[in-house]
Amino acid sequence: MHSKVVSNSGPAAHTAAVYLARAELKPVMYEGMLANGIAAGGQLTTTTDVENYPGFPNGISGQELMEAMREQSARFGTEIITETVSKVDLSERPFKYWLEYSEDAAPHTADTLIIATGASARRLNLPGEEKYWQSGISACAVCDGAVPIFRNKPLAVIGGGDSAAEEAIFLTKYGSKVTVLVRKDKLRASNIMAKRLTAHPKVEILYNTVATEAKGDGRLLQNLTIKNVVTGEISELPANGLFYAVGHEPATSLFKNQIATDEDGYIKTTPGTSYTSVKGVFAAGDVQDKRYRQAITSAGSGCIAALEAERLLAEEEEDASEPIIEAKKSEVNGAAPQYKTNPMI
Repeated sequence: MHSKVVSNSGPAAHTAAVYLARAELKPVMYEGMLANGIAAGGQLTTTTDVENYPGFPNGISGQELMEAMREQSARFGTEIITETVSKVDLSERPFKYWLEYSEDAAPHTADTLIIATGASARRLNLPGEEKYWQSGISACAVCDGAVPIFRNKPLAVIGGGDSAAEEAIFLTKYGSKVTVLVRKDKLRASNIMAKRLTAHPKVEILYNTVATEAKGDGRLLQNLTIKNVVTGEISELPANGLFYAVGHEPATSLFKNQIATDEDGYIKTTPGTSYTSVKGVFAAGDVQDKRYRQAITSAGSGCIAALEAERLLAEEEEDASEPIIEAKKSEVNGAAPQYKTNPMI
């Protein structure tokens, strides 16, 4: 039997692949050709310095970290294919899937799937955003807030929910001041988070305000053009860092109506596991984690998914070797088959 990893090859996918390969399950990884607009390796490839991943006391670039993970996956025997899975059929096992530009060809099949397709931060497409992305503009305060270019500098956060409040408060540890830009006339954050945010001495909240342009010296962000949507007033806001907290988009359109997701499109998993609503399909990384979205938590969930996939395959192999009369016992009694594992249902 083979386990397949369907992914844009981020930390969750590579960790799962390493565990599966070392268990001699011959995993196949589809790392994608700019799947969801992101290069193979996932969102970390767009990050400059990663300073919070264990084992790198001096930090490491996101690109270097993902190249190292890819090399490790390949070393243990993972078959890495630089193509994108564009269609799947999860209605029965073995599961069927097709590759991009080959949807009319005969399908490939897989005994188990580990979905690690990730999630991408929503962008605002401001003028100047592309130029200063990761040179002052970020979508992860926890990932990037502590880098030197932001220390003791004015910072800005866009958003009005709990995530925006959490990121703004986190950034007060590093920035000289944090300005929160809220499009509406009030925060959407919970009462407790709103109180913490408004009471913080280093935070200023500008309501009815949006950013209209990111400006800098060509190398780093320096300020924002902002607009009051009620009065129409336009002004300049000093900001050496801009952090988006306007949500993420999980890459789950491929599995729409085939697997249980929450209201935001994230794949539902049984708490503490990687089990999804479909037996034999596991989810790991940001595609099922809407709270933490860190490289280290993604890697951990990839490990869990691999161990659970390995356990499922081992149990099924064991059951297949049992006498037929025993295997059919529950059916004879009219009871539903009982599995040793506990996939989410």
